[in-house]
Amino acid sequence: MKKRLSLLFSLMLVLSVFLAACGGFNKKESAGEKTGGEKKANVPQELRVNINTEPFSLHPGLANDSTSGTVLRQTFEGLTVIKDGKPELAAAEEYKVSDDLKTYTFKLRDAKWTNGDPVTAQDFEYAWKWALDPKNQSQYAYQLYYIKNGQAFNEGKAKAEDVGVKALDDKTLQVTLENPTPYFLELTAFYTYYPVNSKIAQKNPNWYKNAGPDYTSNGPFKMVTWEHNNKIVLEKNETYWDAKNVKLTKITMSMVNDPNTELSMFNNGELDWAGSPTGTLPTDALPQLKQEGKLHVQPIAGTYWLKFNTEKAPFNNVNIRKALTYAIDRKAIVENITKGEQVPAMAAVPPTMFPENKEGYFKDNDVEKAKEYLKKGLEELGLKDVKQLPPITYSFNTSEAHAKIAQAIQDMWKKNLGIEVKLENAEWNVYIDKLHSGDYQVGRMGWLGDFNDPINFLELFRDKKGGNNDTNWENPKYKQLLIDSQKEKDPEKRKQMLKDAEAILMDELPVAPIYFYTNTWVQKDNLKGVEVSGLGDVQFRWAYFE
Repeated sequence: MKKRLSLLFSLMLVLSVFLAACGGFNKKESAGEKTGGEKKANVPQELRVNINTEPFSLHPGLANDSTSGTVLRQTFEGLTVIKDGKPELAAAEEYKVSDDLKTYTFKLRDAKWTNGDPVTAQDFEYAWKWALDPKNQSQYAYQLYYIKNGQAFNEGKAKAEDVGVKALDDKTLQVTLENPTPYFLELTAFYTYYPVNSKIAQKNPNWYKNAGPDYTSNGPFKMVTWEHNNKIVLEKNETYWDAKNVKLTKITMSMVNDPNTELSMFNNGELDWAGSPTGTLPTDALPQLKQEGKLHVQPIAGTYWLKFNTEKAPFNNVNIRKALTYAIDRKAIVENITKGEQVPAMAAVPPTMFPENKEGYFKDNDVEKAKEYLKKGLEELGLKDVKQLPPITYSFNTSEAHAKIAQAIQDMWKKNLGIEVKLENAEWNVYIDKLHSGDYQVGRMGWLGDFNDPINFLELFRDKKGGNNDTNWENPKYKQLLIDSQKEKDPEKRKQMLKDAEAILMDELPVAPIYFYTNTWVQKDNLKGVEVSGLGDVQFRWAYFE
């Protein structure tokens, strides 16, 4: 997941998608053809960053969080990679598209896994079908629903051999889609679309749980050390097909879940990069860092929101959800707590994707309206006053910023509505398991765009039991709009369908948007070539020290 930008950046993102849809993807250009400057022999090419916490999973088919994604983007590679906002050829060296825009045929380049095995089309087919197999419970299986019969297989209505991905030979992968998907090449850069060494995985189902000879990857770096809850060490992958253009020889990823410690490590020369998208800076330090000219701020396509478990009282009542959503002062949160130039969010989809909808769907801190909805909700629940509401617990993963935001919202709900709220925190792996299992009432979460299209934010809530939904909310009209939008060839009509869907989402509010993200970080002056995308993820394959 990631952070956001200005109107100029919004226009750049829109333009990049337009170019990709209209042939802006250069079939002959490989990711390795664009490189940073040359390193100097006397400058160690060893990067040190912080990733806050233990990754949820380092299996591409199971990962579903930004921490895991940060590691996987350095160690694995999909058919394409995103560079300067556009997909470029990576594991694939060329591709063809059928006249109906539904069948892609990829020719793989000669590449090897870190153990020397060749990377084959069968490895891609295996990985994608593995993620879709319902027995593997991939939270991101829905990202593969664009593939013909992908959803049907995941829901037990089709067989694996019916899925539209097939290795024609070792170097040829044929993919058939349900519908023309103009952003499909962007999708193939996302980690759920990464290959897995099928030989290793079939022999050892636990291959991905520790560093070692079985943890094979095909990206620019290989994992050599994984000290759980302490650090991960990556080294340059000398078997990588474009190794000559990879400058860094080593990346050390610490797991320090304290922003103040992270900043101190940077100031003491123990880190070369501090802050997002890999780590976190202390919010209280941001104004001073900005004044000193050290702070980098980049708006990104992502939304910080609260998820309501709509099957647990009182959040099974839409008016209670509206009351709590409207009673939040977002402006105060971004100005007094986060301090990273975030933008208050009264919509789910970031303005980089819907730039014309800057005002959103409701007013910030609309306490009078919130009280009206609270009164209506209490009546519908047969309650006389807020004291009769079931106990409410607000959950969040351990973090200084999340704790401050939770405390502020707790105070707002008490002051504005008279509602008492208990706060509960847990470490990331425990926390995300609780959300996915429905063991919560209201919990913070963020969503950073996986690809540059509004549907990426909206499809989260398409299906009640969708992989990353967690709210248990589902609306038939909303669902149908998203399904129909996938078949609509007119871009403006499709866009309106997605806007109509967001309007439904923001009327029923299974989530309460809080702000649109920014990335904030500091870095060593001589560190160059780090690629932070408009979606907020980071690539170190082009990084180097002058």
